[in-house]
Amino acid sequence: MTPVNPTIGIDIGGTKIAGGLIAPDGEILRRARRESPAQDVDRLADSVADLITELSDGVEVERAGVACAGYIDKAGTTVLFSPNLAWRDEPLKERLEQRVSVTVTIENDANAAAYGEFKHGAGIGVDDMMMLTIGTGVGGAVIIGGRLFRGSYGIAAEVGHMRVVPDGIRCGCGNRGCLESYGSGTALVREARALVAGASPYGATLRERCGGNADRLEGKHVTQAAEDGDPAAVELLADLGRWIGEGAASMAAIVDPARFVVGGGVADAGDLLLEPIREGYARQLTGRGHRPVATFEAARLGNDAGMVGAAALVRTEQR
Repeated sequence: MTPVNPTIGIDIGGTKIAGGLIAPDGEILRRARRESPAQDVDRLADSVADLITELSDGVEVERAGVACAGYIDKAGTTVLFSPNLAWRDEPLKERLEQRVSVTVTIENDANAAAYGEFKHGAGIGVDDMMMLTIGTGVGGAVIIGGRLFRGSYGIAAEVGHMRVVPDGIRCGCGNRGCLESYGSGTALVREARALVAGASPYGATLRERCGGNADRLEGKHVTQAAEDGDPAAVELLADLGRWIGEGAASMAAIVDPARFVVGGGVADAGDLLLEPIREGYARQLTGRGHRPVATFEAARLGNDAGMVGAAALVRTEQR
């Protein structure tokens, strides 16, 4: 029997739009997807509306949550800025509600993923949680007292742009020394390619995996080599983990979460990444040895976290 009051969750990415009809317990009752016409705002809205219509066919649905990468206003109506999609002060809620018969709320994708993990994944059992998504960049989200924290303007927890190295590597945001420049999948690939491009036998295994062409080396090659026990790959992941862990210790000085949930593509490395994160965190934590230490857990919902979380947020009306 279909659970009562399902809601719809949509996760808009740069190449695809994933959607689901989500039950109150987080079960995905239906799935659908579309290609993402990322640079055409009208076609993008049409594609999302088509998904909502398809997923709600024959079911009583009143609300849909739409997660997307970018700065979302606190009211959940407007995409202020998106780095990878053609949105600048885009009234996405209004566009969608002109096309569908359900109430729509817009949410940042990291916030949605974090809330999905909090309600139905690795965050179950705590009231205060931070999520770190380690992929091309470093995303973040904060749950305090069981509620998603958005800040005054809706763009809190952009933790990848904390400065960790004064006058360090230039970040894509324009500043220098951001955590994202040292603790992301992009940083991992940069360091791995530099090793492969050199003549050191230490990078021989990685060199073989990319056919000797450093430009062809990807993050998955590093993870695979590390899983096979290659010392260079293990060290590269350990260096990455230490950056993330030390950054998390600074975050804990402000938020003091009980748990960090680590997701994103690089988190597929499991304990090869999580253990160095825990070590870096413990080494830099203020008051270490005299305070409780947060736990670090791998995200459980994978690519479904964004749509599950978006659906859960509109169910709880957390605005």
